[in-house]
Amino acid sequence: MKNRIFAGPMIGLAVALAAGCTPAQNPSVETSTAPAAHPWMDAKLSPDRRAELIVAQMTTEEKLTLVFGYFGTDFPPKNYKAPPEARQGSAGYVPAIPRLGIPAQWQTDAGVGVASQGGADRKRGRTALPSGLATTATWHTARAFQGGEMIGREARASGFNVMLAGGVNLMREPRNGRNFEYGGEDPWLAGVMVGEQVRGIQSNNIVATIKHYAINDQETDRDTGNSIIGDADARMSDLLAFQFAIERAKPGSIMCAYNKVNGTHACENKWLLTDVLRRDWGWQGYVMSDWGATHSTAPAANAGLDQDSGWPFDKEPYFGKPLAEAVAKGEVPMARLDEMAHRILRAMFAHGLFEHPVTDAPLDLRPDMLAAHAEITRVDAEEGTVLLRNEGALLPLSPTVKSIAVIGGHADKGVLAGGGSSLVYPVGGNAVPGIIPTSWPGPVMYYPNAPLDAIRKQAPNATVTFIDGKDPAAAAKLAAESDVAIVFATQWAGEAFDVSLTLADNQDGLISAVAGANRKTVVVLETGGPVFAPWAGNVGAILAAWYPGTRGGDAIANLLFGKTNPSGHLPVTFPRSLDQLAKPSVPNRGDTIYSEGATVGYKWYDAKGLDPQFPFGHGLSYTSFRLDGLSARAKGGSIEVSFTVANTGPRAGAKVAQVYVGGTGWEAPKRLGGFARVDLAPGASRTSTLTIDPRLLATWDSASHSWKIAGGTYEVMLAASSRDIKQKVTVTLPAQTLPATWKPKG
Repeated sequence: MKNRIFAGPMIGLAVALAAGCTPAQNPSVETSTAPAAHPWMDAKLSPDRRAELIVAQMTTEEKLTLVFGYFGTDFPPKNYKAPPEARQGSAGYVPAIPRLGIPAQWQTDAGVGVASQGGADRKRGRTALPSGLATTATWHTARAFQGGEMIGREARASGFNVMLAGGVNLMREPRNGRNFEYGGEDPWLAGVMVGEQVRGIQSNNIVATIKHYAINDQETDRDTGNSIIGDADARMSDLLAFQFAIERAKPGSIMCAYNKVNGTHACENKWLLTDVLRRDWGWQGYVMSDWGATHSTAPAANAGLDQDSGWPFDKEPYFGKPLAEAVAKGEVPMARLDEMAHRILRAMFAHGLFEHPVTDAPLDLRPDMLAAHAEITRVDAEEGTVLLRNEGALLPLSPTVKSIAVIGGHADKGVLAGGGSSLVYPVGGNAVPGIIPTSWPGPVMYYPNAPLDAIRKQAPNATVTFIDGKDPAAAAKLAAESDVAIVFATQWAGEAFDVSLTLADNQDGLISAVAGANRKTVVVLETGGPVFAPWAGNVGAILAAWYPGTRGGDAIANLLFGKTNPSGHLPVTFPRSLDQLAKPSVPNRGDTIYSEGATVGYKWYDAKGLDPQFPFGHGLSYTSFRLDGLSARAKGGSIEVSFTVANTGPRAGAKVAQVYVGGTGWEAPKRLGGFARVDLAPGASRTSTLTIDPRLLATWDSASHSWKIAGGTYEVMLAASSRDIKQKVTVTLPAQTLPATWKPKG
C-alpha cells in the first residue's frame, strides 16, 4: 500500500466530491437483511447463481458503487476524509447497498494480523503473528492454517469482512523490503504455506486476498518499475507460486501489484489478469487493485481489474465518475461492468459475507481472546525460528548457568516488527518509541515482550546483565566476564524501501568483538530475511528468529533454554556475499530484466555451483534424526514418494523431510517436490508418503501453451536441506502433456 502515515485535522470530502465519487446512497444499514422475496438470499443456491440473480436487479449506479473502494482513514495531504461508515483507522471501505441487502466491505491489512493505519487517532491493539517468512520457516501447514484462522478471527471480531493478506511474491531479490511478508524463494513451499494461511483466514466467513500479483519482487521504484520476464520463466517461478496458493486457498480476491510487467502495469495487464488468471487457471474471484496501483479506466477494466481500491491514492478516481462515463460511451461494455459486479458478489456469497454479517467493530478486544491468541503466535514463533549453528551443543543453555550477558537489539524492551501497511500495533504500545522513522514507512516498532525478562525467568539463579551494544569494547568486556553471551542483532525492513544485507550500525563489528571475548556467544537474528554473517564461524550458536511477533521474547527464551526444541528450516538461502546474487548491484529503477528466469533462490546456487552461508531447507535441532527408507514409483502421471524419519536422539523434536527431484532441460539441477514435517518422541519413527505435483516435473512450453513432462529418468532425493541429500532413487516416466488448465482433483 501507499504512504498512509500522516497527522493533522480532519477535513471534508472536498476532493472526493469534486471527483464525483462520494459513497452511493446512505449506507446506514450495514447488515445483509433483505425481503424474503429476494431470491439471491437463498443460501442453497450456488454463489454464481446468487450473483447472477442480484446483478440482474442492480442499477448502473449500484454496480459502480460495488467496484470502487475508499481509504478507511482520513488523509489530510489530499484533503480527504474517510466515509463515516468506514472502520476508524482501517485500510478500506466499499459501501453497502441496503436496497438489495448487500453488506459493506470493511477491509483491513494484512498478513500478520489486524493492522492500524498510522494516521488513526487511536490504534487497535491486536495480536501479531511472526512474519510471513517465519511462518513459512515452520514448514508446518497446520500451523499456517491456525495462524490464519486466528488473525481472521480477530479481523471479524474487529468488524472486518475483508483481509488484505496472503503475500506470495517469491524472494528473487533478498534485499526486497517486503520479503518478511512473503513465503520465501520456492514456488511449492510458498504456495502451500501462504495458501494454508489464507484458507485459515477465510474459515471465518471473510474474504482474503492473495497478493501482490505479480513479479513484484522489489520495493525500489515499485510504482513505475518494469519487471521483464519471459512467459515460460514466469510460469515456472513467480506465477507458479501464485497458482499453487490460489488452488489451495480459493481466495475471494487477488490484489494486483504496483509494478509493470513486460511494459504494462499489473493492474491493467490482460496477460496477467485475464489470460493467465481466468483462462488458464479458471479462478472465479475478483481482482482488486493495491492502493494507488490503478492507472487508467477503460484499459484497466477491460484488462480484468474488477475493483479499484483505496481512493484517494490513485491520480484519478478511475472507477468512480470516469468509469460511469466510460460505460455510458461504450468504452467499457455494460456486460463487462456486470461481470465485475458478479465476481465481487460471487466471492461475497461464496465466503459467507451475506449469511454471516459483521456487526460490532470494537477498538478493544476481550483480554481472554488476546491471551489465547498470544499463545498461538508464540508457538508459531518457536516453530519458525531456525537453529542455524550450534557448535559443541552450546544450546540449549543450562538453567544452572551462572552469568549471562545479553547484548543489543533492544532485548531489554521487546522484539522487532516489520514496517509498512502490515504493521500490527500491540496492546501496550511501542516498547521502543522514537526510533527514526517515526512516520511512514514506520514507525519502527518493538513489541513489548522483552527477551531479557524471559531469559531471567528461565535462569532465575543466574546473573543476567544487559548492555545496549553501542560500545563493542564494553560489550566484549561484559562477555569476557560472563559464562555465555547472547547478542541480539536486528535488521529493520518494511514497505516502500529495500534493505542492505549487511547489518546496520556496526553490528557485525559488535558480534565479532563479543565472539572474540567469549566463544560461547549466541547470536539471535531478528531480521526481515537473510543477512550476511561474516562472523558465523566464530560464534557458538545462531538462531534466526525473523520478526517473531507478539510473544517473540518468550519464544526466543524457550528455545535458548530448551523448553522448546528448534524445528524451523530455512525457506530462503543465506548468501555469503553480494557476488553470489543473480543481481549483485542494488535494486534499480526502470527496467529490471530477470535474466535468471526461473532459476530463483537455491536453484541459482545449484546451477552456478555456489556455496551459500546457509542453504535453503537448513535447520538444526537439539535431537538427531535419521532419514531413510526412500522409495519412489510412477503413479498417475506423477511420482509417489515414501520415506521414513526416525528420532535417534534424546529429546522429542520435529524434522522437516524434504523431497527434491531432478530432471533434464530444467532451469536448475533440482526442484523441491514436496516435504513433510514429522513430530517424533525419542526412539520413534514414522513413514510418510507424498505425491509430487506433476507441474514440478514439467517445463512450460509457450508454443503449445502447455506443461511438458519429458519421457525419461528422474532422480528423487530425500534430504535434510537442499545441500544435505540423504538418499537417492530413480524413476522412469513416460512423456506427458498437461493443458494450461490442469489442476489437482478436489
